[in-house]
Amino acid sequence: MDIKITEFFKNAEPMNYSASCAEYGDNVGTITWNNAKKDSYFYELLVNDEQREYFREHVQGFGAWDKEEIDSWPDQELTAIFMQIISADMRESGLDEYCFDDIDWEEYQEGVEKGRYSGRIYLGVDGEVYYYLGR
Repeated sequence: MDIKITEFFKNAEPMNYSASCAEYGDNVGTITWNNAKKDSYFYELLVNDEQREYFREHVQGFGAWDKEEIDSWPDQELTAIFMQIISADMRESGLDEYCFDDIDWEEYQEGVEKGRYSGRIYLGVDGEVYYYLGR
């Protein structure tokens, strides 16, 4: 399933939601999680029940949480976790280092094809940015 993330992609500061101990210190997990929960109200990422359910199935594949725990997450937590996942992928690929209009999407695609990063983020033919959720 493809989820439109354009607003988040263009406006968010990914390091607020995905960072290292070198950047934020030993409490980085708590800091980035709290940032994501607080800011989740600003971004409409998972906009309907179908997308929320698909996302739940996607993260179940991580093996970090069981189905019962994932099913108990409120919308705020679903969005916050998604923000962290998107941010991590943006930072891994360097997409967070450029203004939107300066991104070389062909160069990014070459990196995807060479296996340097996942390639779940992509620019659609409609000019919108999407995140591919696989099951």
